Amino acid sequence: MQHDKVLILDFGSQYTQLIARRVRELNIYSEIHPFNKIPNNLQEYKAVILSGSPNSVRGEDALHPDLSEIRGKKPVLAVCYGAQYLAHFSGGEVAPSNTREYGRANLSFIKSNEPFFAHIHTGSQVWMSHSDTIKQLPTNGVLIASTHDVKNAAYRIEGEETYAIQFHPEVYHSTDGKQLLENFLVSIAGLHQDWTPDSFIEETVEAIEEKVGNEKVVLGLSGGVDSTVAAVLLNKAIGKNLYCIFVNNGLLRKNEFENVLNQYEGMGLNVKGVDASARFLNALKGIEDPEQKRKAIGNAFIEVFDDEAHKIEDVTFLAQGTIYPDVIESVSATGGPSATIKSHHNVGGLPDFMKLKIVEPLRAIFKDEVRRVGKSLGINPELLGRHPFPGPGLGIRILGDITAEKVRILQEVDHIFISGLKEWGLYDKVWQAGAMLLPVNSVGVMGDERTYEKCVALRAVESTDGMTADWVNLPYEFLQKISNDIINKVKGVNRVVYDISSKPPATIEWE
Repeated sequence: MQHDKVLILDFGSQYTQLIARRVRELNIYSEIHPFNKIPNNLQEYKAVILSGSPNSVRGEDALHPDLSEIRGKKPVLAVCYGAQYLAHFSGGEVAPSNTREYGRANLSFIKSNEPFFAHIHTGSQVWMSHSDTIKQLPTNGVLIASTHDVKNAAYRIEGEETYAIQFHPEVYHSTDGKQLLENFLVSIAGLHQDWTPDSFIEETVEAIEEKVGNEKVVLGLSGGVDSTVAAVLLNKAIGKNLYCIFVNNGLLRKNEFENVLNQYEGMGLNVKGVDASARFLNALKGIEDPEQKRKAIGNAFIEVFDDEAHKIEDVTFLAQGTIYPDVIESVSATGGPSATIKSHHNVGGLPDFMKLKIVEPLRAIFKDEVRRVGKSLGINPELLGRHPFPGPGLGIRILGDITAEKVRILQEVDHIFISGLKEWGLYDKVWQAGAMLLPVNSVGVMGDERTYEKCVALRAVESTDGMTADWVNLPYEFLQKISNDIINKVKGVNRVVYDISSKPPATIEWE
């Protein structure tokens, strides 16, 4: 089935991926392409959205898309930079703004009988984020909305299905942003809302069957959401021709290897568990530098995975849990790298000698969509709701060198923390949580004896995509209980601290 598609031209805005996700929430398929790499198959797109940008249309570095095959030929929605671009280079005027045009604002005027603003009323909150402002509309521009501070907040161009706004409908702060996108895409551009998790599953399974046929596929499972959903989709398409390998690198959470293996086998997946803990710990011996640790873990993973893959006869495909943000980042509008080598838990950067063809069932969808697809596939909600866990596992949560004893300590600490979050009903309110073992000993007193033992840091953050994150204000009573449990039950720890740093400037992981 052919879906109506929206083309989003990316000018480098931090919100571009959010536009795509909002469009998809309307059950309409959207794709992001750099502004300077407009696809040749333009006829396949029924509408175009121009994103915002950190650049100024007045600067020497103004970004110039070639819109000759788009304007006047397709419905266009220009957001922020896009709106200023259309004004500045089509007979209007853009100037530096005298008033602050960042943050919340309210529509103070909406032109009557405009389908673009159907079901949206004066006073509706919008989100501004720009330092320039449109002083004069472009040729044939018609003013259709204002805020108290921004006269030309929205306009359309007479004789074209071109609409432009100086605010961001894609962010949550724009209360009617979703309605506005629906007005443009459905009422004005006439797109059908038929892009759903069920349709994605049906079409992806068909595409896998066609691409893979009767050949064998090997997939490295990590226990995470992406690789699990990819495995279930592949299993639906090719059944026992899918060979899953779940490697225990010795840096997983307590009992995770056994628990996840049991879960996978209960799902009917053809999965082999490989306990390579000793091999990884050996490869990490004496290494303290975080990047060196990552490399050592990545290399050991590739060796183990390769050994196991070679035991399966006639494998021709390697499956990866690559998702759409990975694809976008590899062709960014800012002229970023042309290929992203993914972190090893998706088996990226495998050696050339494996010479396998790649199949990536999730490469068209975002993380939140992966979870929705997983739900439609009937995957256990507990598995779908799992917090992200780094590929190198506890290897980057143990600061300094790694030993079996340090892993044991951190597994116990982490187990108490994560179990506590679940017992107190806090787990689903947190995006990611974990414990760090610090290379610090501190003095303590236990009974009548002086101790000199390890310090651990607990970390819990809220986020949507991991790009930015705020620390979670966990109840003091909870932290008090967890701290007591850790110090009383985990031999080798006598001090617990809670990390209250946000990202940026801090990162979520400590290494």
